[in-house]
Amino acid sequence: MTKETISNEFKLLQTSICSGLEKMDGTASFQSDTWERSEGGGGRTNTTANGTIIEKGGVAFSAVHGPVSQVMKQQLGLDGDAFFATGISIVIHPSSPHVPIIHMNVRYFELDNGTYWFGGGIDLTPHYIVPENAALFHKRLKAICDQYHAQFYEKQKPWADTYFHIPHRNESRGVGGIFFDHLSEDSSSLTKKELFDYCKELASNFVSIYSEQVHLGKDKSVSEEQVRWRDLRRGRYVEFNLVHDKGTKFGLFSGGRTESILMSLPPLANWHYDYHPKANSDEETTLRYLSSPQNWIVI
Repeated sequence: MTKETISNEFKLLQTSICSGLEKMDGTASFQSDTWERSEGGGGRTNTTANGTIIEKGGVAFSAVHGPVSQVMKQQLGLDGDAFFATGISIVIHPSSPHVPIIHMNVRYFELDNGTYWFGGGIDLTPHYIVPENAALFHKRLKAICDQYHAQFYEKQKPWADTYFHIPHRNESRGVGGIFFDHLSEDSSSLTKKELFDYCKELASNFVSIYSEQVHLGKDKSVSEEQVRWRDLRRGRYVEFNLVHDKGTKFGLFSGGRTESILMSLPPLANWHYDYHPKANSDEETTLRYLSSPQNWIVI
């Protein structure tokens, strides 16, 4: 299982995911932007905007390599002289407040000293939390996890709860999902191929998982107040990605392409000073769910 094989498989997954999202949306069309990194490698960023469902979406592939800079050693704790990193990253911002934002990435990292690992995750950020929808999302993820390791969901679900948390707001970004990092033969009972198959399984099911969530909310009526709330929740998404997200930090510290790194940001977001939702409103209920991690499958 070479790094070239892994990279090529990720690139094929990018193409199939974009095709599936276009079919799901009905009018969306992804445009490709191929780029090169002066220090080594490059990628292809596919983006779409103003579709029937998707207001802004991106599916990015990259395969980059080069020396481990002093900044990378200090900020990311890397122990090596050269690195190779490849993966795909997806963020979809829907126009409807009743359809959730979704993010997924799967990645492979290798150092010249022989160290390697897989990382990634998938999480859902509803503007309005519907417990039954969150439960469906988590059941789909658990079913995939259970195919590969009996403890994957048990370990990766709380990891996502911890990771996708906005400390300065003391709230979750959304209903979580799964998150994993530094996954290798040494840290699991699986072979390198099995770990890669796990990453591919998650990516291959992305469109199906998101389509279920889309169909649950796309036909609901939308008010101006709900759009304002959507934009406030998008603001929280921006705060997390710019302040706390490790993928964003790695991309910037490793000299990655800024446009591709920041494709995760929504087309429009808003902030209201000291905002408090109305008592007993859907907005207040959503914030209450976000105040602490939930065991969605049993709700």
